[in-house]
Amino acid sequence: MTGNTSSAAPPVIRLSRYTPADQSEILGDGADPFGVAEAGLTWLPKEEHFAIRQDGRLVAHAGLLTIPVSAGGQETQVVGLGGVAVASDLRGQGLARRVVTAAVEHARTRGPRYALLFCRPPLVALYQRLGWHTLQGDVQVEQPDGPVVMPLRTMWTPLREGVAPPAEPLRLLSLPM
Repeated sequence: MTGNTSSAAPPVIRLSRYTPADQSEILGDGADPFGVAEAGLTWLPKEEHFAIRQDGRLVAHAGLLTIPVSAGGQETQVVGLGGVAVASDLRGQGLARRVVTAAVEHARTRGPRYALLFCRPPLVALYQRLGWHTLQGDVQVEQPDGPVVMPLRTMWTPLREGVAPPAEPLRLLSLPM
């Protein structure tokens, strides 16, 4: 492909913060922009933010944070990926792939052996194409009233060479990300 700089894809950038207004800029003001409200979960805010701004508009986002887990009875840390959002009018153009890839590449520098995400079943194939794997067992997550079984699909990806899937049972020792 010949390079025409005017048609170059906008870069993935780091945001120092990600506000509700930023999320609305990408997803609109709907009551359930991620389609997970029926799960009734309380989520943690992300600590690091990767985004794409196109023509002055925020159009894609992925967030990270490091959280404690118990995997097979052993406490460790994982990098959680969440808040993945792409403007509805720009889906199918690889924006999710770009922000998720940038976030995972950064996660590789943070120390944990693998990353986790939670998603609705229709998004599993997308994340599989990006190198994520589905965990089969139930995953418990903390909630204000105590632990619950995560109703969404749990997926993982290695952050180092030769990393095996998280040992089961898997339990987040925090709210989900």
